[in-house]
Amino acid sequence: MFRLYVFDLDGTLVDSRRDLADAANALLEECGGAPLAEERIGRMVGDGAAVLVSRVFAAAGVSLPPDALPRFLALYDRRLLDHTKPYAGMIETLDALRERAPMAVLTNKPLAATRRILDGAGLAPFFGDAVVGGDGPLARKPEPAGLQHLASAAGVGLASTLLVGDSVIDWETARRASARICLARYGFGFDGFPLEQIRSDDHVIDTPTDLIHL
Repeated sequence: MFRLYVFDLDGTLVDSRRDLADAANALLEECGGAPLAEERIGRMVGDGAAVLVSRVFAAAGVSLPPDALPRFLALYDRRLLDHTKPYAGMIETLDALRERAPMAVLTNKPLAATRRILDGAGLAPFFGDAVVGGDGPLARKPEPAGLQHLASAAGVGLASTLLVGDSVIDWETARRASARICLARYGFGFDGFPLEQIRSDDHVIDTPTDLIHL
């Protein structure tokens, strides 16, 4: 059915919530704030690091310092792979899917960090150069440019492209690009998803291996 599989990174391919939360809380504490619950920070992920940091400081009631973003990125860089790992069954799923169609990654995370995580998690060989990060020339999700670029590079129509993600941002990206969407209910970005927006032709999975059966 699908000629290209495009994956979100955080909350879809890998569980990175603890490392993101640890970095955000370390910065909060440096600025005199109290740490937030990991689950709460997980719900703030998806729009890129700058938005995450802004949301965390607003939730903690702490003034956002002008150098918050570079400080967060430095703190996160040191924790990038402390706890982050592929979701159970992900490697087996990707191994099965690559027999059917090419695969790519589309994330709002900076490209260098994305590639380090893919390498460290043993996922890089599945995607090769088909990786778009949030700090390149293409507009970040939910703008459809990155998804359109990956489909064009693969020579695949968007109607035959499946975006696999865990958040409303991924859902909206697929909608804007006229691509198909598969929502990963197991991902931390799915918490709070507006369920009434899910359409009958949208796919929802509870585990990575469910993808094999779509």
